[in-house]
Amino acid sequence: MKIAIMSDIHDNIWNLERALQQVQDQEARTLLFLGDFCAPFTLDQLARGFSGPIHAILGNNDGDPLLLSRIAGEHPHVTLHGHVAELTFEGVKIAMNHYPEIARGLAHSRLYDAVFSGHDHQRYHQKVENTLWANPGEVMGRFGKPSFGIFLTGDLSFVHVDIDLSRRVAGHSQ
Repeated sequence: MKIAIMSDIHDNIWNLERALQQVQDQEARTLLFLGDFCAPFTLDQLARGFSGPIHAILGNNDGDPLLLSRIAGEHPHVTLHGHVAELTFEGVKIAMNHYPEIARGLAHSRLYDAVFSGHDHQRYHQKVENTLWANPGEVMGRFGKPSFGIFLTGDLSFVHVDIDLSRRVAGHSQ
C-alpha cells in the first residue's frame, strides 16, 4: 500500500495544491498529516484535494483544535487524532507525532514498524533498531525545498518527493 506523508503546511495553500496533484500522480491510497496546518481552512483544502482516508495529528501551530475538529467532522474520510496516532495498515504498525523528540522514543520502543514526525522542517529517514523513523520535510518551503514523503507498507520503504514548484496553481499565473 502506498501512503503519502505530509507535514508543516503552515497555510502555504499553493504548495499544498501542488503537493496534492503529485500525490494523485503517485496513486497514494492514504494520506498521513503530521501537524501544523495552522489555519483550519488548510485542513478543508487537504480534505477536498485528497479523496482517500486522511489521518491527521495536531502540531504546535494548530491554534484552533475545536474548529479543526469541526472541519474534520464535515469530511467522513478525515480522522483528526489529537497529538498522537497509532495506526495499522496491511499489518504494518505506524505511530505519528509532531515532535521528533517524542517520535524518537516511539521508534526506540520497538512497538512500531514505522514512526513519522515533523516539526523541525527537516527531511530525513533512518532506522532505529528495526523501526523506520522518517520526517517528510515541509510543505511550507520556508527552510528548505518543499517536500512530502511516500511510504510503502510492502517493504517498509520511504522516499522524499520534491514538490514541483513549476506546476500551475488554480487562479495563479507562474
